[in-house]
Amino acid sequence: MEAATQFYGTGRRKTSVARVFLRPGTGTITVNRKPVEVAFPTETLRLVIRHPLVSTETLTQFDVFATTAGGGVAGQAGALRLGIARALLVFNEELRLPLRKEGLLTRDPRAKERKKYGQKGARARFQFSKR
Repeated sequence: MEAATQFYGTGRRKTSVARVFLRPGTGTITVNRKPVEVAFPTETLRLVIRHPLVSTETLTQFDVFATTAGGGVAGQAGALRLGIARALLVFNEELRLPLRKEGLLTRDPRAKERKKYGQKGARARFQFSKR
């Protein structure tokens, strides 16, 4: 691979969006110009982010550069996971089967349900009094 080679993928989850660039390297992950340990405080979130790289055994082949926007840390981690998986597909289409088996190519459609009028929330009602 030449030095300027990079692979791009977009990931979304809840209200978060992640732009992911995979470049040949040693396995460092940088999110919003910060190391992943600073950007994502818990080990669980870091495991979620690394999942596509671990399942395809490409953890030490690429450096990950990503920008995330919107949502919270959990949504951003999920968006990064999808973005990395999609970027891996651009790198090698043969990785589709292992990524699909792990469920890493499916965009999680769950989002916040809207609040309904005349109610306290999306599903919560105001307390009903018979008398």
